[in-house]
Amino acid sequence: MIRRFVLFLVHAAVCAVALASSGLAAGDDIVERGAYLANVGNCEGCHTARGGAPFAGGKPMATPFGTFYASNLTPDRDTGLGAWSSEDFWRAMHDGVSRGGRLLYPAFPYPNYTRVTRQDSDAIFAFLKTITPRKQANRPHDLRLPFDQPWLLRLWRAMFFRAEPFAPDPSRSEQWNRGAYLARGLGHCDACHAPRNWLGAVTKNDPEFDGGTIPEQKWYAPSLHDPAQAGLAGWPRTEVANLLRTGRSTRATTSGPMAEIVARSMQHWNDKDMDALSEFLVTLPTRIRPRPRVESPNEKDPTWLRGKSLYGEHCKDCHGDQGQGRPGVFPALDGNRAVVMNPPANVVRIVLVGGYAPATKFDSRPHGMPPFGQTLGDGDVASVVTYIRSAWSNRASPVSAAEANRVRGYGSD
Repeated sequence: MIRRFVLFLVHAAVCAVALASSGLAAGDDIVERGAYLANVGNCEGCHTARGGAPFAGGKPMATPFGTFYASNLTPDRDTGLGAWSSEDFWRAMHDGVSRGGRLLYPAFPYPNYTRVTRQDSDAIFAFLKTITPRKQANRPHDLRLPFDQPWLLRLWRAMFFRAEPFAPDPSRSEQWNRGAYLARGLGHCDACHAPRNWLGAVTKNDPEFDGGTIPEQKWYAPSLHDPAQAGLAGWPRTEVANLLRTGRSTRATTSGPMAEIVARSMQHWNDKDMDALSEFLVTLPTRIRPRPRVESPNEKDPTWLRGKSLYGEHCKDCHGDQGQGRPGVFPALDGNRAVVMNPPANVVRIVLVGGYAPATKFDSRPHGMPPFGQTLGDGDVASVVTYIRSAWSNRASPVSAAEANRVRGYGSD
């Protein structure tokens, strides 16, 4: 009798630890929780083609190695996960191995998902089993030689992947560890915010979220450590949470891929998880990157004068003659770290394709900036960006027409 009671206590303690690490509370519905966790991981965003059925796959992901196509996650027995077990799904998440033993490409971010707990994996799978089945065959990846060769994938895994659970930091609070679990696991922040090597593996450096280029999209995911990029040290946690939940704050506005993440995923995070992530992000160690010394602009330079003229023609009405913007409507450009950041890819990209804050339940019709890529050539884009990077109190390096061309997408990286 005593032995059974002791075993019961041990079992209860293990379950309590598992629930705490997964964010589950006793009595939570596993399907409801799985739906929430799938949203945290933005599963639908990657596994839904434009105009396609939710989670039915087929969405292309362009990379320097070729194009990957997301798989069908619906419970169709022939083309989706209908014949899978929770063990099969866990093996894919934790080990990067599909049902039947096929190795998965890391375009599916199992190097992050390996840290997801079994309880969270089972909850996500329970949710996926409830969605409408869609019979849609998985499209083969279109990869260039030699990246389509199984031996290279096996070599990649041997060099860069280890299946491992999330390891909490005992010196940190439960809230901080929850934030770290989300950032390093389901949130897979380093999939964008970290540099990669020539084989596409995240560079294991310190600090871990030190910024990285998203090459085929021509965007740069800024460093989460550098206060001149996207470092958040010193920010109030409430302001961090507001930025990540709504896409805008008094200090920053999200655009491009990050705005999509806010719209598809982060606006739906619960308060506890958003507070935990904010706690983790504001405590990341600060790393200030070397910056080139830039003198005051030569206001007689033809490029600078052309940029000033274009700014007056296209930008001044919204952003102000002194780059002051309009609070809550149009962001200031003077002192804006997205404007003066190195590399300048994002500010060039916004001029080319427009700048749009995410539409969320908090603001369904945010103000946006129209694209100028169809009306301005590379030289004019370079001129206006050079101007706003050096006007007023800004002191950042000039941008060349060749750089604008690369960000536009016509040139090579």
